[in-house]
Amino acid sequence: MRRCPPALKTLTPLALACWVGSVLAQTPPPQVIEVIGTAPLPGQGVDRDLLPYVTQLIRRRDIDLAQTEHTGDLLARRAAGVQVNDVQGSPFQGDLTYRGFRASGLLGAAQGLSVYLDGVRINEAFGDVVNWDLLPEFALDSIALVPGANPAFGLNTLGGAVVLNTVDGRSATGWHSELRGGSFGRQHLNLAHGGAAGDWQHYLGVGLFDENGWRDHSAGHLGTVLAKVGRRSDSGELGVTLLAGRSRLVGNGLVPLFTFDEPDDRVADLGERDRAAVYTHPDLTRNRVTQLSGRWRHTLNADTTLEALVYSRRARRETVNGDEAEEASANSNASFNRTATQQRGQGLALGWSSRTGAHQWQLGLNLDQARVAYEQTEQEGVFDASRGVLPLADEDPELSAAVQGKTRSLGLHASDTWRLAAGTHLTGTLRYNDASVSNQLTSVDDDTGEVEERPNERFRYRSWNPALGIAQKIGGGSTLFANLARNTRVPTVIELGCADPDEPCRLPAGLQADPYLKPVRSTTLEAGLRFGGHQGHRGSLTLFRTDNRDDILFSSISVTGQLGYFRNFARTHHQGLDAEWQWRQGPWDLALAFSQLDARYQAAGVLRIGERNVEVQAGTRIAGLPRQLLKASLDWQALPGWSLGADMQAVSRRVSAGNEDGRFDDDEAETADFSVPGYALLNLRASWKPAPRLELFARVNNVFDRRTASFGALAETLFNADGSYSGSEADALFVAPGAPRSFVVGLRAQF
Repeated sequence: MRRCPPALKTLTPLALACWVGSVLAQTPPPQVIEVIGTAPLPGQGVDRDLLPYVTQLIRRRDIDLAQTEHTGDLLARRAAGVQVNDVQGSPFQGDLTYRGFRASGLLGAAQGLSVYLDGVRINEAFGDVVNWDLLPEFALDSIALVPGANPAFGLNTLGGAVVLNTVDGRSATGWHSELRGGSFGRQHLNLAHGGAAGDWQHYLGVGLFDENGWRDHSAGHLGTVLAKVGRRSDSGELGVTLLAGRSRLVGNGLVPLFTFDEPDDRVADLGERDRAAVYTHPDLTRNRVTQLSGRWRHTLNADTTLEALVYSRRARRETVNGDEAEEASANSNASFNRTATQQRGQGLALGWSSRTGAHQWQLGLNLDQARVAYEQTEQEGVFDASRGVLPLADEDPELSAAVQGKTRSLGLHASDTWRLAAGTHLTGTLRYNDASVSNQLTSVDDDTGEVEERPNERFRYRSWNPALGIAQKIGGGSTLFANLARNTRVPTVIELGCADPDEPCRLPAGLQADPYLKPVRSTTLEAGLRFGGHQGHRGSLTLFRTDNRDDILFSSISVTGQLGYFRNFARTHHQGLDAEWQWRQGPWDLALAFSQLDARYQAAGVLRIGERNVEVQAGTRIAGLPRQLLKASLDWQALPGWSLGADMQAVSRRVSAGNEDGRFDDDEAETADFSVPGYALLNLRASWKPAPRLELFARVNNVFDRRTASFGALAETLFNADGSYSGSEADALFVAPGAPRSFVVGLRAQF
């Protein structure tokens, strides 16, 4: 049995994991190599066990086995460090976080994760948002989660990257169909066909989804199409992919759970009395996307590969929101708001990878550009009895903000995995970025009401971002690793458009002025142990810390002011532990994941959050992020053709936005705890295969029908507990309610 290095005796978690790995090392493992891409263009890939960090990988088998509705739900149930805040309430509009960094469809959210689909970065140029609803869920072949501020994955990869790859005609031959139905009127149909003839392959798939929604006024539907054609020969491959999708989803957001005059004087409000209630409506989002990409790969010899990727992407988003009026009048107490965003982007990526002696290296180049057009209008309205907003017929919509923008990014990167000695590998990466953002803003002067066109401004950001890590095998399939990486996030149009303290915005969605903002600089240090890979099990333990300098947050202009703006915040950090373990033996399949996260502000400042000006200090916790996550999944092949499974997620309590400093009112010195309670959910599933290519399945979510909330914020309500309009403000805790117990049954067929 191998002994652990003496230095580990001072690091208790690593020492424990090293002891586990050393015990398991008594049985020599077979030679199993799992290769993964270390950049958006994967090149020849690198053995996962040689990398100085842990990648989490979910393959098609596990996707089908989990029976989840969408990618965010799957990651929230299986991946260490991942959670989803149901801020919008729609299943396809989740706010996904990993180690406290976000990949969200919410405009104005501070994004920190990059998302790639078949090598194309799908974070939109305006706000860096991710349209989770328009992913081809039915065609996903694998999902990889790459941690940390990895410079190989380009700008804005602060907390990590989500890498999605789809099937093709060779990996998914024949007809594949799936039909699901269940609670809340949900219907889901997938139909696809793939095939190969000689060097050529093709794939065509369609996914359709429709629901009434479990909350009031929350019906939605979407459809996506993925088409692929390609040719593969001994010397390489060439392929073209078309993705098209359209969705109409309703996310009704937060609802008041209780009101209060004093911290202990809490009165049940709308959300407590009616689980399905919404605060105001409509809250409609229409998304459309068309993406065409071409990919070329050429093998010069057994050790050298060239790759190229080109793409063109068009996206359009339209929103309709019914909200409270900023200033109520005798004729109007509501506001009917519309936005329209059009984006056109193109890009090119080149890659050259090779093995030379003890080195496995890769060179890459990417060039991306996009044009953005955004417009926001407001119209006076009134609330009806259901808290829906009706626009006044005698009032025309008025322009409140508009922007024409361009973004361009050039990136050059080089990486090398160098075998220093048997079992010792050093991996280094260096990336140069040159990015620019230009804006032409149009806004309405708050004092005069006149529409003003601002001068065109252009901002340029250059950076060098390195990474260096080492992996040391210690026997029995166990590997110690450590990695230090730095990356950069440049401000988005929405942040540059609301960055002037002299012309603040009432909401992050407003656009007023565009002074310079510094880029966010993130540095990740992580170290840990991988073990297993034999005897049916594998696992890992990682300690990590990510420091953000010049983070971009929404702040108030004064402790007593009511307006705010985006500004650089000196420092925040995210640190903690991720642990995972998987075991497959005979009919059993078990997976466990535990995460500990400590996310805090590391400087003093004032932030405008909801109705409050929160004074944070170094050490103040960041809202919305649980400190502990525990996940477990178990599947049992009970009989030939029969499978039973269960999964559980336990989440600790979360600080509510607006209560980070422990206060509930700017004018009160008294403190109170308005955090959202933790919870545990159990889900069950079963499947039966009466024939090799036919499968019937069923799933029960939230078996015990727990009432949960995934996000909380202090704000003021203008409605009574029965939902009627009062016009007088009352302090309240608003929450994002979790879905009640639901059932799904389905059929999969292949032929």
